Amino acid sequence: MAVQSWTDILKSCKKTALMHDGKRKIHYLFTDGKEMAEEYDLKTDELIVRKWRHKSTLGAPGQWQVEVGEPLLSPVASLESDVIKENCSNPVFMRKDTKTSFQWRIRNLSYPKDVFSVLVEPSERCIIIKTSNKKYYKKFSVPDLDRSQLPLDSSALSFTHANNTLIVNYKKPKEVLTHEQELLKELKKLKGTAEGDVDCKTQ
Repeated sequence: MAVQSWTDILKSCKKTALMHDGKRKIHYLFTDGKEMAEEYDLKTDELIVRKWRHKSTLGAPGQWQVEVGEPLLSPVASLESDVIKENCSNPVFMRKDTKTSFQWRIRNLSYPKDVFSVLVEPSERCIIIKTSNKKYYKKFSVPDLDRSQLPLDSSALSFTHANNTLIVNYKKPKEVLTHEQELLKELKKLKGTAEGDVDCKTQ
């Protein structure tokens, strides 16, 4: 039921489509003023980017927060790259989904696979990554499951490690797969333009 309600919210909110650079870009405007921008590969229909923007208490647009895709460079870092620069050897956490799984990649982790533990913490509705050498710890939620009020299942979780990158997979529940298929059908009905009143056009 909860999954259906999130599907209904997406179907009923204002949506604008833009086709550009081999991608279907969708901008969603919700009744509470929140914005969501998504980018899909036109050939594979895979989700490449999902980001959110909330208005401040004074009504000004906030910064985009990336949920899926490469993290955005902060304006400070990009404008003053000579002054403030993140260490390029630091772990980089990002989400990159496949058709059947939620997937997270953490780059720059050179430890062997047996050092890592990846587990579900049902009481906190999150996934935890930790290392036995106490060099890395990360706790994160799965917003898709939260929005649909679905439980986390430890049997859906797996991970692998290659080329200094830890890859964590969580198999999408059938309810999420059904929702994504329904939404994609809806998005394909939108009249896509080469230009439009979409913030994500220049993102």
